[in-house]
Amino acid sequence: MELAALFGPEHGVRGDAPYMAAVADERDRRTGLPVHSLYGASAASLAPPAERLAGLDALCFDVQDVGARYYTYQATMLLCMEAAARARVAFVVLDRPNPIGGLAVEGPPLRPGFESFCGLHDLAPRHGMTVGELARLFRAERRIDVELEVVPCEGWRRRDRYRDTGLPWILPSPNMPTPETALVYPGLCLLEGTNLSEGRGTTRPFELLGAPWLDADRLAADLSAARLPGARFRPATFTPGWDKHAGVRCGGVEIHVHDPEAFRPFRTGLACVAAARAQDPARFGWRTERYEFVDGVPAFDLLCGSAREREAISAGAGLRELARPLPAEERAFARRRAPHLLYDP
Repeated sequence: MELAALFGPEHGVRGDAPYMAAVADERDRRTGLPVHSLYGASAASLAPPAERLAGLDALCFDVQDVGARYYTYQATMLLCMEAAARARVAFVVLDRPNPIGGLAVEGPPLRPGFESFCGLHDLAPRHGMTVGELARLFRAERRIDVELEVVPCEGWRRRDRYRDTGLPWILPSPNMPTPETALVYPGLCLLEGTNLSEGRGTTRPFELLGAPWLDADRLAADLSAARLPGARFRPATFTPGWDKHAGVRCGGVEIHVHDPEAFRPFRTGLACVAAARAQDPARFGWRTERYEFVDGVPAFDLLCGSAREREAISAGAGLRELARPLPAEERAFARRRAPHLLYDP
């Protein structure tokens, strides 16, 4: 079978474009093949049009995911599966390990009305699935009439994280420099829905967080007092080179995950947002501008999957209250995903 064209998701086929930056069509320098962008300036650009699939026998998905609902590569896969079904083109997934493991499931469901490119289908924020398993779930739950083949990973077990595989980590996007970044991402990506820096523009994205008005020592003390499992918090100051608060010194914390098995990133992310807001509600803010091609819905709601968490934090709720509904929701998703899993614990 001959490779005819490349399709690039957000960040492009080489994974080097900035987040939420439109990527143009081009010709690949290495292969000379046409590259069709699947992340342009509009929502219509996110799926391959029929004319791009004409004459193809199969569409192959060979992309490293990071295990979070909001990481957009699995949304690209879903849209490509639906496009392949319409074009009567086979769909092949070359499966990859979930770099943060396949046992733990964490976070709330995606409610109707809160869909976006960071959440097209109802998954837990930390879904604990490979892209091959997600493809099986998407085909079943969305009734996608596509010829699907998943080429499984060899030797991967659900309990394995990426460091266990012995494989080199190749950045899937500019702000995902290590597997440890991927581990905190299902929680600390929530900061994209606020005016807090999530560490973009530093060498530790998603492991550093803060803002110019925050007291780093107080924030670290408050988060330490919450006794979040698997994590320690160090007072930190940093100056982002770009993105939020670029060139301005921020106070905040660095998250150190000392027990990856116990660590719960989504709960940790909620706790960080709640503690930062509580320190200075007047200067804390929710992101309200357009986010992932959606207007009129706060970005934090799109990430969480509903307005529940934002409204509770705005009302002064702490982590215990925020986390109360999560165990039942996580068990429900674990039951839904079970028929589609391919790998043993």
